[in-house]
Amino acid sequence: MIEHQAAPGWVAVENFLSDVVVHPDRALKRAVTTALEAGMPPIEVAPNAGKLLKLLVQLSGARRVLEIGTLAGFSTIWMAQGLPDGGRLVTCEYLPKHAQVARANVDNAGLGQKVEIRVGAALDTLHALEQEAAGPFDFVFIDADKENNPHYLDWAIRLGRRGTTVVMDNVVWEGAVLDPSMDTVNAPGIISALQMMGEDPRLDGTVIQTVGSKGWDGFALAVVR
Repeated sequence: MIEHQAAPGWVAVENFLSDVVVHPDRALKRAVTTALEAGMPPIEVAPNAGKLLKLLVQLSGARRVLEIGTLAGFSTIWMAQGLPDGGRLVTCEYLPKHAQVARANVDNAGLGQKVEIRVGAALDTLHALEQEAAGPFDFVFIDADKENNPHYLDWAIRLGRRGTTVVMDNVVWEGAVLDPSMDTVNAPGIISALQMMGEDPRLDGTVIQTVGSKGWDGFALAVVR
């Protein structure tokens, strides 16, 4: 990941908004703490972004959510909180250690009955979900290894339906979308996914830039046509 130095004012405003408007609960705060204690990278979404995911789940009327990239379950909890009774969230995590931490955090939040954590390479899990006819998913959040973003986006469409909402995180990457030499591992996948989102007739999307504790970044939002 590109090193960033968030301006103090950005972080102060983010903290103000989180305290005044977002109000992450104790279970969400614990998810962040347990991730740090487990030595996991502090790359979960910011609280205001997590709350946005919850609201988007609610606004879209989603009952089935697919998440690609679990980490410690911070975004998982936010989205699961937005699901109605009987709603279901399937999340893909590559590392067993991360999945174990996430499972404990999700259960601690009282959402265990809504969340299934699948461990292994996400592309393998997505193929398995297709074979199981597990879809269609109403909402898909992509926040995993950026090299595979185009593949994840294609799977979001294949496992979705007309009207499925797709959110992809980390699509500005400190401006590396304009200069992929800044990160030759991640930037090409991000750029390819954005190009796909703009050109694929199955999608209609946009991108929002953000600044804050996670530096200069952004997220893409699309709907399956």
